[in-house]
Amino acid sequence: QVQLVELGGGLVQAGDSLTLSCETSGRTHISYTMGWFRQSPGNEREFVAAITWRGNTAYADSVKGRFTVSRDYTNNTIYLQMDNLKREDTGIYYCTQSRNSVLVRSKADIRYWGQGTQVTVSS
Repeated sequence: QVQLVELGGGLVQAGDSLTLSCETSGRTHISYTMGWFRQSPGNEREFVAAITWRGNTAYADSVKGRFTVSRDYTNNTIYLQMDNLKREDTGIYYCTQSRNSVLVRSKADIRYWGQGTQVTVSS
């Protein structure tokens, strides 16, 4: 079993920056792709960003150029740096680990989910 614990959510104003972190533990392996999804009220859970063990990244069009995903192998942690936040970025952000080592964007490819952390952006 793998545990994913997100930290860093909160209430910010539009234009602010926020960094989320996700600590992994348990029977994890660095070769699996890690990433972030989010869900806002009334909407489907959607892909935000992903990073492979080689450091290749993918982003949703809505966050490209504003969000940066990274990972630290020394402490099994991934990060999501969010800049120039917008109201539409509000939601619960989930850390994920996929079933494989390639870039993935589909919920069907996710094997483990964190419990989520709330991000609220006010205007």
